[in-house]
Amino acid sequence: MARENFVSEQDAAYFARLYRQEGLRGGHIILLNPVGSEFYEATKAQALEALQEYPGGLQVGGGITPDNAAVFLEAGASHVIVTSYVFSEGRIRYDRLEQLCRAVGKKHLVLDLSCRKAEHGYMVVTDRWQNMTAEQVNEGLLERLSGYCDEFLVHAVDVEGKSQGIEMDLVKLLGQWNGQPVTYAGGVHSFEDLQLLKAFGKDRLNVTIGSALDLFGGAMEWESVLKLCRTK
Repeated sequence: MARENFVSEQDAAYFARLYRQEGLRGGHIILLNPVGSEFYEATKAQALEALQEYPGGLQVGGGITPDNAAVFLEAGASHVIVTSYVFSEGRIRYDRLEQLCRAVGKKHLVLDLSCRKAEHGYMVVTDRWQNMTAEQVNEGLLERLSGYCDEFLVHAVDVEGKSQGIEMDLVKLLGQWNGQPVTYAGGVHSFEDLQLLKAFGKDRLNVTIGSALDLFGGAMEWESVLKLCRTK
């Protein structure tokens, strides 16, 4: 059964406005309720309000396909974020990837390589992180997919949402990549984690912080995080 970590009294537009005022670009709006769910339309409405509040400043993901991507881009999303549509039945569907690129353009596409540690490395997982694919996150995969997207988003699924520390082996792996921008997500819960990301990611990784941030019920002060991340 799903468990809520935090429920804000503010709507999505409030946070979009806050990010816009601080000049933060690339924040993620994820629609967790699937298309067809009784909650989907309300979730979608919140996403669209946030996008309209900060045109060009936010990315959106969750059930994105070539058929619905334009709705979010026209509403103001800078990028759409995609995993399960591209990674299907355990493999990369290059036909779907090419279709998606034609529909939205490479410059508007972020590929989400959410992954879980397995015996032979970090393997991409799909369908709300329930199904493991045969695709391993490594430099070869990033290279093969680099011609199709503008950025990569990598969730460390094993530590995501737990606020217990980052996945160091994955951070080191991603720090070797010197191509498209990569945003790491998962487990950040302290300023020490941010310093480790900076060092072992070779100052190449962006980072997203969720439940550990005081805006979302955590202990890390928003203003202090901004100050540290803006320090070169």
